[in-house]
Amino acid sequence: MADNKKYILTKEIADKKLRRMALELCERNYNETALLLVGIKGSGMAIAEKISAYLKASFKGEVQLLELSLDKKHPDSISIEPATDFTGKVVVLIDDVANSGRTMLYALKPFLNAYPKKIQTLALVERTHKSFPVDVDYTGLSVSTNLDEHIYVEVVAGEVLGAWMEE
Repeated sequence: MADNKKYILTKEIADKKLRRMALELCERNYNETALLLVGIKGSGMAIAEKISAYLKASFKGEVQLLELSLDKKHPDSISIEPATDFTGKVVVLIDDVANSGRTMLYALKPFLNAYPKKIQTLALVERTHKSFPVDVDYTGLSVSTNLDEHIYVEVVAGEVLGAWMEE
């Protein structure tokens, strides 16, 4: 199975892209006093943790890390830990891959009733063919794919090991 993986990101390049996205996030929010990084449970949370660690070097405000849980196939119930008031806050929703845009679209639901100051999205890899209207603000790698191809990010023990494409 490992031989069939078409790697599009190595561990080293993924790390460089995460560092660059953290700097870009800092640049676009330089006048903010706090950022709420909301990682989608699983690999999205691992990406959020990396971004949070890299932000410490350049972002002067407070960085809070939250975890969003949802069933990606049936996203009716969404929870965020720890419970937080998003009113007037800068929220950055983070996932590993923006494949169809479905997960990110549903993950935005809890913020819509809270009146945040702004919502931004970040994904290590973005697929250009999306079925849902979600624009990713910070992207490590944008890949043109056909509808049958899927992208996976490999995360082990919180470390991003790379990303590959599969039909």
